[in-house]
Amino acid sequence: MAPQDKSRKPAIAARLLEWYDAHHRELPWRTAPAALARGERPDPYRVWLSEIMLQQTTVEAVRSYFSAFVARWPTVSALAAAANDDIMKAWAGLGYYSRARNLKACADLVAAQGGVFPDTEEGLRTLPGIGPYTAAAIASIAFDRPAAVMDGNVERVISRLFRIETPLPQAKTQIRALVEQMVPATRPGDFAQATMDLGATICTPRRPKCMLCPLREDCDALAAGDPELYPVKLAKPEKPLRRGAAFVAVRADGAVLLRKRPEKGLLGGMTEVPTSGWTARLDGETSPDAAPFPSQWERAGQIAHVFTHFTLELDIYRTRFDGNPADHFWSRPDELHGEALPTVMKKAIEAAIPGATKHKAGR
Repeated sequence: MAPQDKSRKPAIAARLLEWYDAHHRELPWRTAPAALARGERPDPYRVWLSEIMLQQTTVEAVRSYFSAFVARWPTVSALAAAANDDIMKAWAGLGYYSRARNLKACADLVAAQGGVFPDTEEGLRTLPGIGPYTAAAIASIAFDRPAAVMDGNVERVISRLFRIETPLPQAKTQIRALVEQMVPATRPGDFAQATMDLGATICTPRRPKCMLCPLREDCDALAAGDPELYPVKLAKPEKPLRRGAAFVAVRADGAVLLRKRPEKGLLGGMTEVPTSGWTARLDGETSPDAAPFPSQWERAGQIAHVFTHFTLELDIYRTRFDGNPADHFWSRPDELHGEALPTVMKKAIEAAIPGATKHKAGR
């Protein structure tokens, strides 16, 4: 099928919706098609919260975080009333921490406007942390707007359906135009979720299950013999390697010395053990001389962590210490698992004190 051929696109959307009615994923933030047919409407707060969490994060990683958030803060007004530190602690481990800061800022703004989200893409994009994809997803799913929702799953499905030879990201404009032609006037939210579900479960990046696909007869890439060639992507540059050191100080009672990172920048507002001055662009010192205070530092190993744009290697040092340096605080063993520690800091602590960041039953 040539990309300019519009004649069969409504039929494709209809087949996709029929497949979705029978095979949609059961997700804690989703209103099922049968419920929609009974007149139930999605909760914009739950749709917004899930879409923010799902940015650059897998469904499986988000499930438990979403359930914990809505149990603790069931409305946007409840979230707005929460303390920043409590939100950061609840978000710890989910990554991309600017999302948590924007989550709080957005909740504050919506709550100040009566707790009601804008119901258009344009209105949603005025809110903190909501870009084109998230605005389209919320408008489509929560408010039934015929928006073109574009994520990696959608790009893959459309690239294969129409065998788009232009590599990503240049192909995004072409893909968006095709999606806009396909979005049905009725059930646009289900269409968006159906396309994403198809990409997540059938039209997967590797070894797609083409014989189970409801659109296999319409797929130009399958007809050409190799769907895995699409979407075409340019080679990614190799990520730079940054080095640094992390210092795990342990008090006599087992407490660990921590500090809070600056609100702005990488891992902004999160909690960390003291580290040398590494950044995404610069290495830090890797010797115990870079520790924030003198002590008998012993090397406890090395950890690696992959960020979006670089890889970080940290040499880990441990010491016994009972002082109280400025701008630091002690976290007891029964409190440590609840601190706002990003994954890289949990790795650093675990290298020095195995099991320290795990929740201890009965405590």
